[in-house]
Amino acid sequence: MTKCVLVAEFMHETNTFSVQVTDEDAFRNSCCYLDDEVPGAFAGTRTSMGAAFEAVQKFGWRAVHPIVASANPSGRVTDAFFDAVSERILNACNGVDGILLHLHGSMSTQSHDDGEGELLARIRSRVGVDIPIIAVLDLHATVTQKMADNANSLISYRTYPHIDQYERTWQAAELLEKALSKRATPQVAVARRPILYALDGGRTTSPPMMELLRRGDQIEAEGRALVVSIQAGFSSADVQDIGPSIAVTGNDRSSAQAIADELMDYVWDQRKFSSIHFTPLDEAIARAKSGEADATKPLIIADYSDNPGSGAYGDATNLLKAVLDADLQNVGFHAICDPEAVLRAQAAGVGNRVTLQLGGKVDPTMGGGPLEVTGHVVAITDGSFIAYGPMGGGARRNYGLSLLLRVGGVEIIVISHNGQATDPGQFTSLGVDPTRKSTLIVKSMQHFRAAFEPIAREVLEVDTGALSTRNFRERPYKKVRRPIWPLDEI
Repeated sequence: MTKCVLVAEFMHETNTFSVQVTDEDAFRNSCCYLDDEVPGAFAGTRTSMGAAFEAVQKFGWRAVHPIVASANPSGRVTDAFFDAVSERILNACNGVDGILLHLHGSMSTQSHDDGEGELLARIRSRVGVDIPIIAVLDLHATVTQKMADNANSLISYRTYPHIDQYERTWQAAELLEKALSKRATPQVAVARRPILYALDGGRTTSPPMMELLRRGDQIEAEGRALVVSIQAGFSSADVQDIGPSIAVTGNDRSSAQAIADELMDYVWDQRKFSSIHFTPLDEAIARAKSGEADATKPLIIADYSDNPGSGAYGDATNLLKAVLDADLQNVGFHAICDPEAVLRAQAAGVGNRVTLQLGGKVDPTMGGGPLEVTGHVVAITDGSFIAYGPMGGGARRNYGLSLLLRVGGVEIIVISHNGQATDPGQFTSLGVDPTRKSTLIVKSMQHFRAAFEPIAREVLEVDTGALSTRNFRERPYKKVRRPIWPLDEI
């Protein structure tokens, strides 16, 4: 008998310190496909949903696909949109034999700190205990007991930058097929410790994560567990269950719990490890200046603290001001998120000069206020292109009406829909060749490395004091469980 499987995606990483609520418009401006639109957008791509549709064909499932929706990290998701998406998924659950979801794992709504736990609980209540639910999560998921209790498996990415959504969804689909054919009875155990931040932020190129992934591979190869998933957690969420976690899927929950606890003890032992090194801003600018004349590859300066990928506003100006004050030449800058400035440049027209109050409008105290600049309007696009880079998978992206503004020797990309620099198309779609620049400025913590580190002569990270600064003690945490390291001595 043909099995009916529900396939859906609902993703948001919520920075609860952000003043920007995430509503329906935020999802529609980023990624939102309904019903029959879904296969056309993702079939044949190396994305999570692309893998899901390949699995549907391989296993002969009949698929229902009510929604694929994601938005750039920002503030809490509105209850109205969360409830609407939940209801759309619940209405598609009737008669399904299994459920395959792509979630983030760190979504918070106006009423629920644990958005995924609430969604999974609603689905479980609708379909009952016998329908297998498998969810693929981001490596930065904040996994809760509620999530574990209402899913049969939680499978997180194993790379940061995240370039394995496709592979992890295939892993999830294969496990779902085993559950549907009664060859597995997956259950999830989760372990945590009183840690706010560890595992080098989840960098899978550094020793703690590499060792945990090695141990997980060995445990799976020995048949001691079906899946071992390591989550670094998301430190910009003021929620009770903040921090790293281990989720182990097994046919027996008690043995899975023992494995999760053992691995989590290693996380505790390694909690102080960090490979992140910030270069003082003035030093980074000086190094860019000294190397620009004979550069054959670009120097990359990454603004860790204004990373839109962690919910920062993407409009902080401290770094841009330093670049312009130093009169750096042959610079590509991605990006300032400022839809108002883009509209003013559009009114001035391509080929003309315009004076703008650029950036710093959401919260001028976070990384610099509005900066007055006069520049040449080089290009304006609708911000839509196909992303073919390591994280793109051949899917379409949309950054809204976008501007290339040339100020002296600096080509500044200004976007209307926020997003970090992860794909060469973010430059080339506006006519900028990133390989030919002396300096590239990107607003990103780590994801930029997949596409841009291979073309760079060197990478420097700076913290300009924007919303995602790594100074945890300056953040107004109120809901996190206490005591917790490093806020408290334990």
